[in-house]
Amino acid sequence: MIVIKNVTLRRGTKIVLQDASVTLQPGEKIGLVGRNGAGKSSLFSLLTHRLQSDSGDVSIPPRWRVGEVAQNMPETEQGATDFVLEGDTRLMEANAALAAAEAADDGHAMADAHQEIAEAGGFEARPRAQALLMGLGFRLDQLDDPVNSFSGGWRMRLQLARALMCPADLMLLDEPTNHLDLDALVWLEAWLQKFEGTMIVISHDREFLDAITKVTLHLDETRLTRYTGNYTAFEEMRAERLLQAQANYAKQQERMAHLQKFIDRFKAKASKAKQAQSRVKALARMEKLGPVLTSSDFQFEFREPVSLPNPMLAFSMMSCGYNGVPIVKDINRSVLAGQRIGILGANGQGKSTLVKTIAHEIPLISGEVTEGKGLSIGYFAQQELDVLSLDDGPLMHMIRLARDVGPQAREQELRDFLGSFRFVGDMVQQAVGTLSGGEKARLVLAMLVWQRPNLLLLDEPTNHLDLTTREALSMALNEFEGTVMLVSHDRALLREVCDEFWLVTEGTVKPFDGDLDDYQKWLLETSREMARAAKDAASGKVRKEKQAAVVAAAPPPEPAKREDRKASGQARQKLAEQTKPLRKELETLEKRIAALTQEKDNIEAASARPDLTPAQRVEQGKRLKQIGDETEQAEGRWLELTTQIDELSAGA
Repeated sequence: MIVIKNVTLRRGTKIVLQDASVTLQPGEKIGLVGRNGAGKSSLFSLLTHRLQSDSGDVSIPPRWRVGEVAQNMPETEQGATDFVLEGDTRLMEANAALAAAEAADDGHAMADAHQEIAEAGGFEARPRAQALLMGLGFRLDQLDDPVNSFSGGWRMRLQLARALMCPADLMLLDEPTNHLDLDALVWLEAWLQKFEGTMIVISHDREFLDAITKVTLHLDETRLTRYTGNYTAFEEMRAERLLQAQANYAKQQERMAHLQKFIDRFKAKASKAKQAQSRVKALARMEKLGPVLTSSDFQFEFREPVSLPNPMLAFSMMSCGYNGVPIVKDINRSVLAGQRIGILGANGQGKSTLVKTIAHEIPLISGEVTEGKGLSIGYFAQQELDVLSLDDGPLMHMIRLARDVGPQAREQELRDFLGSFRFVGDMVQQAVGTLSGGEKARLVLAMLVWQRPNLLLLDEPTNHLDLTTREALSMALNEFEGTVMLVSHDRALLREVCDEFWLVTEGTVKPFDGDLDDYQKWLLETSREMARAAKDAASGKVRKEKQAAVVAAAPPPEPAKREDRKASGQARQKLAEQTKPLRKELETLEKRIAALTQEKDNIEAASARPDLTPAQRVEQGKRLKQIGDETEQAEGRWLELTTQIDELSAGA
């Protein structure tokens, strides 16, 4: 188990934890929640010994393997599958031991290393790594591409796959869904539900937390509080605690006022001096309860649009893509005032391409887009945080926006406006480069609100927002009088905001007749079909190569000799008698080789399942080795028999 006892942790002058204590049991799935900047990532660093506590103890079983997603961007020409394979630390250690044993020519050590490789699942490690990659959205033809050939977001998926590859006793996941589309998120959710070790996950996706966690650890005001249940249960229990705390605070204030009134009234009277003094001591001994303060009071709203054209947009045979190559084409749809449209689709199908085209970020390839008179687009891009000026403060960003885009405003008005987004005091001058991801996202939202758009195009707006800000965004979007088109992997936001969905798939845009649950089912079924097709294609290719190799290795039949019919018949009969037992054995061997090949294919296919226990994986590895040895022996015997039959046939 993990035991954190009376831990105090400081980062610079800031106290992150103070006298914090909690116990986490093996196999528990824990959601670590708290506002941005509360110290959640610092707690992870404490658990991995990158940080040391100022006081108190942190106890983790010494033999536990810890898996976590590295935050650095990998820079290597190594292939994607090989990069992910290195995440299996046990297998890498076994391979290193084997290399050392071979270098030392130590037979005993080599045998031990081979056994360790088998127990580490070395025979099925590569297909397991590739199953992780495909689950996270990589295509079959990308599995061996160099890591450096992928963009930043895809390299972070590689880091996630590498972490999942680790046979971890403790898995630490810090915002694992940030770079995932909804299809990859659904797959990850299913994988983590079957993970058998202890897991602590930091996430601002409430549905993700609800699906995979059974315990919630709340980090708030330097304290750790454990709640049994997922995030929704935590919210309910915390609300009850806050109400109780508020009631206790009110009662204590009433009691303290009563004591103080008694003291003030009777402290000068000799007959009451003793009682008054005891009240003073009672008041001094009383543990002061603080007022209930929460960070959940952040709210904002989109300003009323100047106009609401209807329709806002009309697409006629619209095609969009890059460099003249369409990704989505022949779109014939319209966007009406007040619509709430969720844009769904698997990774790479063109959701962001569609939104960028509507936002004039990339040119239209063909067709026509008709915009309603007075259309004003507010666009939140995934990369919006990257284009902020890192050296300027929020106020300077707002001054430029008011000057260049409008509406115009005085500096004090802009300061007041920023204050409503929690940029107060000197913070309005703080360089954006020093702000947290959540603070940058709030600034982008503030700039979006200022422009008073009537059409909001939002492409993954919640990636850096904490749960409180996500809830505020959801409320603001529901009250917005204009139209919303939303791309997001945050299912809670999609459910709360959107009342209809468009599906971008196979180069088209069409309405999706169903809700998010139906879409998740569709995603999982599509993913299974793709995995089966890829597996069948790979297995078929291997079988054809094996068959071609066997055919190429077999000697060609000898040409028939011209003999008279009687002699030929006698020779054939004699040859049949001589070769009958050989052919019978050959037939048995061929059936056995086919059965072994089929069993091997079945095991390799099953090895991709994330719900297998380590013991099952070890058994699979052992069986694959046995199959390989038996197949090799059978093929050797098959070669001997065919050679004997050919020699007898030649001599007949």
